[in-house]
Amino acid sequence: MAQNKGDMSVREAGQKGGETRKEQLGPEGYSEIGKKGGETRKQELGHEGYQELGQKGGQRVRELVEEGKKTEGK
Repeated sequence: MAQNKGDMSVREAGQKGGETRKEQLGPEGYSEIGKKGGETRKQELGHEGYQELGQKGGQRVRELVEEGKKTEGK
């Protein structure tokens, strides 16, 4: 931690807060937050939204594979 007059950087403060929250919630708490977030996202996007995300992800994977093949061939 920064030692200037007891000051703490934003990063250090965030890390300290995250560690405290981690102790408070534990693995089960984080799991519950993830489920709630997933359900919210599911309602926002709907079936079509998830399809679109999957297609974008698949396209990106194809692009990365092609880039890797080109790099490997050099």
